[in-house]
Amino acid sequence: MIDIGINLTNKRFNKDLDQVITNAKQAGVNALMVTGTSIQESQQALTLCRHYPDYLFCTAGIHPHDASTFDTQSLAHLRLLASNSCVKAIGECGLDFNRNFSTPAEQEHAFVQQLELAVELQLPVFMHERDANQRFITLLKPYISQLPNAVLHCFTGSQADLEACLALDLHIGITGWICDERRGIDLIDLVKLIPAERLMIETDAPYLLPRSMRPKPKSSRNEPKYLPYIAQAIANARGESLKQLVQQTEQNSKLFFKI
Repeated sequence: MIDIGINLTNKRFNKDLDQVITNAKQAGVNALMVTGTSIQESQQALTLCRHYPDYLFCTAGIHPHDASTFDTQSLAHLRLLASNSCVKAIGECGLDFNRNFSTPAEQEHAFVQQLELAVELQLPVFMHERDANQRFITLLKPYISQLPNAVLHCFTGSQADLEACLALDLHIGITGWICDERRGIDLIDLVKLIPAERLMIETDAPYLLPRSMRPKPKSSRNEPKYLPYIAQAIANARGESLKQLVQQTEQNSKLFFKI
C-alpha cells in the first residue's frame, strides 16, 4: 500500500514521528507521500524525506487556503524545491470555495500558476477541490493534455463532479471519508465508478480518522497505519478483495509518482 496524501509536517506528529513511521511500515504501508501545502510546509516535507530516504516522498505546492501568500517569489521557491528528486508532484493546489480562506481570485491565480509550473517541469499535479468543481475543471482543462499526470485527492464530490474529473482522465484519491456514516454514504456508491487504473488511496492524516473503526482509537489523530482499514472499506464498496485493491492501487501510485 502507498499513502498518497499525509500531512506529516502537522504539529500533531511532532512528538512521535519515528513511531508513526514504524507503525505504518508494520501495517504494510510501503511508502508515504508527504503533502506540501505552503512554501514553508513544502520545505519541511522535503526535509522529512531526507531523513527517511526511499520511504518518504513529497509534493511541493501552495494549498488554496494559503493562496493569498502566493507572490512573485513563490514560483521560484517551488521550482527550486521541485528540483529535488524527493519531490514527485506539484501541489497541493486547486480551489476551495467552501471556506474561502483566500479569495476565489487569489485561489485561481495560484492554481493556474502551479499548473503552468507542473507543465514546465513535467511533474504530476496533486490537487484539492471543494465546492468549486465547475471552475476547477474549466481552469484545469487547457493544461491536462500537457501534464504527465493529475490526481484529485480526497474526493468527496457528487457523481457529476466525479464524471467531470474522469472525463479528463484524472486519478482519484479516496480517504477515510468513505467510512463516515454522516457524510460519506454517497461515496460508497461512487467509488464503484472509478476505473481501477485511476484509483489511489490515502489517509490525509492527521485528518479524517475513519469513523467506523472498531474498536475506536483513543486518539482522534489519523495515521498511515490505518490505511489498511480504508483500503478494506473501499474494497468492500467495489466488491473486490483487499488483495486485489491493494495491488492495483499500489501499482497506480508507483506509476503516477514514478517511485
